[in-house]
Amino acid sequence: MSRDKSLIRGVRTRAVHAGENPDGLTGASAPNIVMSSTFVVEEPQGFSANNRDTNAPFVYSRWGNPSVRQLEEKLASLEEAEYCICFASGMAATSALLFSLLEPGDELIVSDTNYPGTAELVRNSLPRLGVNVIPVDTTSLAEVEKAVSPKTRLVWIDTPSNPILRLCDIQLIAEISHRAGAELVVDSTFASPMATRPITLGADYVVHSLTKYIGGHGDAMGGAVLGSADSLQRVELEGLIHFGGVISPFNAWLIQRGLATLPIRMEAHEKNAMAVALFLEKHPVVSGVLYPGLPSHPQHELARAQMDNYSGMVSIRVEDGETLAAKLARDLKVFHYAVSLGHHRSLICWIGTDDLVSSSYQLDDLQLQSYRKIAGDGVFRISIGLEDPEDLCEDLDQALT
Repeated sequence: MSRDKSLIRGVRTRAVHAGENPDGLTGASAPNIVMSSTFVVEEPQGFSANNRDTNAPFVYSRWGNPSVRQLEEKLASLEEAEYCICFASGMAATSALLFSLLEPGDELIVSDTNYPGTAELVRNSLPRLGVNVIPVDTTSLAEVEKAVSPKTRLVWIDTPSNPILRLCDIQLIAEISHRAGAELVVDSTFASPMATRPITLGADYVVHSLTKYIGGHGDAMGGAVLGSADSLQRVELEGLIHFGGVISPFNAWLIQRGLATLPIRMEAHEKNAMAVALFLEKHPVVSGVLYPGLPSHPQHELARAQMDNYSGMVSIRVEDGETLAAKLARDLKVFHYAVSLGHHRSLICWIGTDDLVSSSYQLDDLQLQSYRKIAGDGVFRISIGLEDPEDLCEDLDQALT
């Protein structure tokens, strides 16, 4: 049972309907979960994925699955990308893209402060395989311009960055990358498609941890890479099918269900985050608030130009944060003291500078100085959820003081 999709244009409508049709056999309105590992075919199919026909029926769930395909089509619609591949986690997506595209002798320019899992992967694993990794302050266009060379294969940015919410100018960095013959990858996990659609700004690939805002409920892990169909052929064959980091159809179904409410959830996340950020700017214990939606954010004008939604991530500086972290973990009533982000419930955790720099970032002296100027000895990274903002502010106030 198929339907005319010509009227499915608005973002909320696409979030609900893209990739989905009523079940042709039962008429079920909600998508089915197809948990089968293998599929009956009417004609013999090739045994190797190397010889697969992209128009062939489903054969084996490591190659493709109907529930996963629905999620991929919905994500591609919201990101305004041609093609999407889903994975078991954000790091599975990241690894698949990097290991599929990079060769010995290639250069990877990467933001000097980004998601720690990615930071550790590119600094610890890629150099062993002959890839030259160049960490750069990608908020500076001059630094990116200086770093690119004919050997640069990929430029990788996070915007907003984890955990200090620095922004990168996607459009201008895409132009710099392309002039050098490189491609641009944007980790847009903090932003979500409701804030930024990097493909429309010139990026070649978008990476998401679906575990965060897109799933939205903290109960399913997943990842995705989006781009053109041609550019993702190798990533699909090698990075997904051969490396095997496939997402469970059940997790894909959960994330797809969460994705249907992403537009309205992100509006609420932004509204709550702004209320909490404004409250914390006036709090006597807080020495600094980082939120792209605040006029005090050093890149607020870029945020206004590049983001349709400021998202729900806020980071704050306080005195003696490491000691205060133990108090917050004990005293918070509404917030959960926990890692991760983008869930319907509010989360907070302490990210100490010394620990992060030594374990993940390995910054040089100038980069460390720049990081400490923003983060000091560390920040509390706060993922603002969907609770009443008055309750969130009251909970933080009683735990901070």
